[in-house]
Amino acid sequence: MPLLRQLSGRVEAWGVDLPGYGKSTSPGGFLAVQELADALLEWTRAREMDRPCLLGVSMGSQVVAEAAARAPDDVGSVVLAAPTTDPRGRAWPLLGARLIWNNMLEGVDVLSYSVPDYWDAGTSRVLRSWAQSREHRIEQVLPDVSQPALVVWGTQDKVCSKAWVEEATRLLPRGRLVVLPGQYHALSSTGPRQLADAVQDFVGEREEAS
Repeated sequence: MPLLRQLSGRVEAWGVDLPGYGKSTSPGGFLAVQELADALLEWTRAREMDRPCLLGVSMGSQVVAEAAARAPDDVGSVVLAAPTTDPRGRAWPLLGARLIWNNMLEGVDVLSYSVPDYWDAGTSRVLRSWAQSREHRIEQVLPDVSQPALVVWGTQDKVCSKAWVEEATRLLPRGRLVVLPGQYHALSSTGPRQLADAVQDFVGEREEAS
């Protein structure tokens, strides 16, 4: 919501509660990243969106990348903010340490958003989501994302390393990296204005090119 408020009046933006998350009910069972991508594409098609720009933060970037790779004719561009999961940090002890360290640094404002979300989702879904994010191999998907792609990373992100986001950008055929000084992993909460600025510039360039 902080990001949507920052985008208001700049570009048309929607926040999507994917099946089983937020206020959206689950169709039954736990959905993998690929299934969430299919649900996102179904949502955009139902609203007859013309090649929208899809934005995902953290695990959401994995969903967005999958959607773009699966339906290149239906997705115009993508923004991958703090893309997970760093292949060099998949081991549970390291990944867990990075998550805890990052959460401690992000501060109370981010906890005020994340804790209620985790509580509503329940322990089982949260843990399965973390496991799904860890198991999904986004590095194998990125080369198939043919659309213009923006990778956004904060220099204080303790979950995604600089080396990883640079590699992710190189893997994208049309990728570009924007670095936000002093920002953390949950960019839509910790740096919504800076992220909105990057999105506005990126979307504006796409519109001018068309």
